[in-house]
Order: sequence, then structure tokens, then C-alpha cells
Amino acid sequence: MDITKHKDHRPWKMPNQPWIMYQAWKDLLFIHWEIEVDEIKHLIPKGLEIDTFNGKAWIAVVPFMMRDVMPRYTFPVPWLSYFLELNVRTYVKLNNKAGVFFLSLEASNPIAVKIARKLFYLPYMDANMSVNKENGYFNYYSKRTHKNEPKAEFEVKYKPISDIITYKPDSIESWLTERYCLYSVNQKGQIYIGEIHHKKWNLQEAECQIITNTMTLCHGIKTPKTEPLLHYSKNIEVVVWYPSPIS
Repeated sequence: MDITKHKDHRPWKMPNQPWIMYQAWKDLLFIHWEIEVDEIKHLIPKGLEIDTFNGKAWIAVVPFMMRDVMPRYTFPVPWLSYFLELNVRTYVKLNNKAGVFFLSLEASNPIAVKIARKLFYLPYMDANMSVNKENGYFNYYSKRTHKNEPKAEFEVKYKPISDIITYKPDSIESWLTERYCLYSVNQKGQIYIGEIHHKKWNLQEAECQIITNTMTLCHGIKTPKTEPLLHYSKNIEVVVWYPSPIS
């Protein structure tokens, strides 16, 4: 099914250029915390504005499985198309386009890490990662191994606990997840926008037990003691455009 035919939910039109990559995100968990803007502003590049919901910034740790990653008009290959990913993200905007800004991204595939760093200017890092499913829970683990980067480790057990939920356009669920671009910065400080497209998220309520988490601490952010906001998604198909520099 061509997911680009489903576009009524988008906040702006898709790019005129053809997309370049397809990927599927499987068994994904959003772990969100509300934080003060001052806690994160030092991590946001000049030119990007922190996006807020009711005056608060948000940060998320997101573990999932990458599947069927492939350039357009090709097929999945075992050594590139299947790997685990864990990202730390927050929310920004530029020229009224609300998007995602990644503080870090771990991946279990070194080739994918090199490609993403070079072509998409994203701070991907090598990590030893594993996942298995036991008694209905996903057991997910990641330990960073990337050279010359701060140590970071994450371990969580999680599962969905509801059917797919309904959420309105002005809800926190929509604000956190319905974002159709990401921003990145190259070594010279040039900001890039990377457009993406997918159907509206199918979200479920979730529960989790965080066993180890230093993913935000390595960025100087201590997550609040309050319970995080949790959402699970079984599967979402995504197409990606090549990033464009912001003039």
C-alpha cells in the first residue's frame, strides 16, 4: 500500500521531490517527560526554537526495532535493513514547522550508523543492543560503544495495555507524535530539515519498568521523578526525503 496516498492528517504538504528511503518502525515505546525549557535550551542549536506544550518542553527516550530499511526501488538486505534503534529526542520548530530534534540515536548496525551520520547529519552512535519478548513484555537493552562519546546505558521492560486509543488534534498525544520533519546540524553549524511521511500514529497505552537509564544524563538532563507519559505503537511505515539546508 502506498502510504503517501494517506495525507489528510498532515499539517503541511509533502515535498515535491521524490522520497529516497523506506523504513518500518516496530514495537516502539514513547517514554516522555515534561521538563522546563531552561533545562534543555543549551542543547538546541542557534536558529531552532524549542517547541512547548502549555509552556513546557518535553524530552523522550524511544526504543524500537528498525525493519525493512531500504532506498527507494530496492529491497531489504540483511546487513543493513534490520537493526535496533534507541533515540533521545525533543521538540523544536522553525518557520512554523514543528519537528523533532535528536540529541542522540543509538543503533546496533555500524553501517547504518555511518550512513546516517554522513548523509543525514544525525548523531547516531554504535551500541550493543538486544531485545526479546517474555510473558508479554519486551525486554530491551542498549549500551553505547561509540568511541570518544559519553557512556550511556538503557534497559527497560514494556508492553501495551490497551487497544488503540483515539486522540484529538489538540491533544498532547498528537502534539508529541504527529511531526513530519526532523532537524539536524552539520559540523559547520548548518541546519538541515529532513521531511518524513507516515500515516497517523496508532497509539496504545503502555506500561514499563525502567531498570537503567543514563540516556538523558549524558546530555546533562535529569529526568523528573514523576511518572513518564507512555505510548506504544506496534508498527508504522515511514518514507524519508533527503535533508535540505535551511537558508
